[in-house]
Amino acid sequence: MSSAVCDALAAAAKELGAGTARLRFGPPITHVYNPLVYAWAAHEIYLRTYCARRKRVVFLGMNPGPFGMVQTGIPFGEIRAVRDWLEIATDVGRPRREHPRRLVNGFDSVRSEVSGRRLWGLFAERFGSPKEFFSEHAVVNYCPLAFVEASGRNRTPDKLPGAERGPLFALCDRHLRAVAAALQPEWLIGVGDFAAKRAEEIFPSGAPKVGRILHPSPANPAANRDWPGVATRQLEALGVW
Repeated sequence: MSSAVCDALAAAAKELGAGTARLRFGPPITHVYNPLVYAWAAHEIYLRTYCARRKRVVFLGMNPGPFGMVQTGIPFGEIRAVRDWLEIATDVGRPRREHPRRLVNGFDSVRSEVSGRRLWGLFAERFGSPKEFFSEHAVVNYCPLAFVEASGRNRTPDKLPGAERGPLFALCDRHLRAVAAALQPEWLIGVGDFAAKRAEEIFPSGAPKVGRILHPSPANPAANRDWPGVATRQLEALGVW
């Protein structure tokens, strides 16, 4: 375990959480959730337990899901995957303003995040234990914020207007560079096109190499037809697995 890697990742995440907390977003967004602030305790446990050494492969997600990282502070952090497989369970605070349809109940949440269940489920099935998976892999998100519209609908970062995307992406780009500097991965694997495109723009020289897999969201029809098999074949074709 490298305390230097831990400290670098924790400092970068703290800086990202504080920087993005100062940003403001207009309609149709009415609520912004920043789990790097209110769920910091869980996120720091994740970093210090599982991301304390260099990694060959870093999986890069887009931003927190309402029933995943918004609740647990862990990327793709579906409750059961975090509690039962990663064995992380701690008190989670609450954001200053919550949408009544998107309450933060932490590890008491009864909803399941399908994307996280599929992603961590694939890793659990292939590697068996977190120790085996994290020996060479890690999972991070590009953007730490979740955006909620008045209706309760989730709004993804790519749908933000340019004036809001610019300052946000500048902070997220800086954080991803810091993550890459600390973990020194051979591969950055975008989970979905958005994350892959951001990685390609940030690292145009191919160091680290950038690949992509199909996003596991049920909103993506292709992901509902054997997503684990599709993602595995994509990683094998790249030479990652």
